[in-house]
Amino acid sequence: LFAFISVLVIAGSSLDVGFTLISPSGHRLASDFRSADGIHTIDPAENGDYRFCFDNSFAKFSDKMVFVEVILGGPGEENFQAGDWEQDVLLEYRMEDIRDAMNSMYQNLERSRQMQTVLRAFEARDRYLLEDNLWRVSFWSCINLLVVVVVAFTQVFTLRRLFHNKKKICT
Repeated sequence: LFAFISVLVIAGSSLDVGFTLISPSGHRLASDFRSADGIHTIDPAENGDYRFCFDNSFAKFSDKMVFVEVILGGPGEENFQAGDWEQDVLLEYRMEDIRDAMNSMYQNLERSRQMQTVLRAFEARDRYLLEDNLWRVSFWSCINLLVVVVVAFTQVFTLRRLFHNKKKICT
């Protein structure tokens, strides 16, 4: 039996967070400090409640959105049960083959679903970064445009004042 744990910071100021996984007996199994994403595989040998601890104390003024995925697998995995089957021996043998094939398909589809969920989390983080960068680029572009317009009006005003003749020549 194994556990696959994926931690991904989707949104927040610097997209990093501290992460610790603690066993029921209090031992630290996995740990990351200021990481944007982490993938850990552990062997949950102890029975009981495992604890996830997230640390954002280094960024006190910014909130974070964290995606956590826990995938359990191995020989002790629960299998999909298809229901009651016929009692005939030959039919039962064939039904066992079909049941095994269905269990295998179900497990593969479940793993595909879990991986798609992880990929959606990566997509959400990338979208957050794109939107944040778009806002920054738009803001500074507007500031630059404003500075260019002010400089242009100032230059025009200065040149007009330089060539403006206050003396009138009478003929």
